[in-house]
Amino acid sequence: MVDVLTPTQRHLNMSRIRGQDTKPELQLRRGLHALGFRFRLYRRDLPGRPDLVFPGRCAVIFAHGCFWHGHDCPMCRMPATRTAFWATKIASNRARDQAAVAALQEAGWRVMVVWECALRGPARLPPGAVMNAAAAFLTEGTVLRTVEGNWRGSGEQRSTELLS
Repeated sequence: MVDVLTPTQRHLNMSRIRGQDTKPELQLRRGLHALGFRFRLYRRDLPGRPDLVFPGRCAVIFAHGCFWHGHDCPMCRMPATRTAFWATKIASNRARDQAAVAALQEAGWRVMVVWECALRGPARLPPGAVMNAAAAFLTEGTVLRTVEGNWRGSGEQRSTELLS
């Protein structure tokens, strides 16, 4: 399929895609702040520059966009144009994410990944469910946790946890 936009138009569209302060990330930050949690943003000295850093709890939270980080859900659709480029791009993003999580865990940090589909879209979780999961992660000794939307139709939140 041929791209319907000119290179200049495509460049303008792509330049407006944010890497920080995305809507799901802001939603997560507001909810956790309302629950009384205080955090730092984007610490450059940590692998992967986590979105939220809780130094006193030795925990970090990543808010991953389903498309950009290659989540296996309906919100992650491969574009019809330049599929080879996008497949390579998303695969390298996933590899970089895995390396960052491994490096953080090796350094003694606890890691939580919240996928965009848990906060937005038709498969989003009920209000407060993601915040409750994040609060439980921060107060308990869970080493790794992943929260994603209810897109598999199971009727419950799907999460992966590893305890220390």
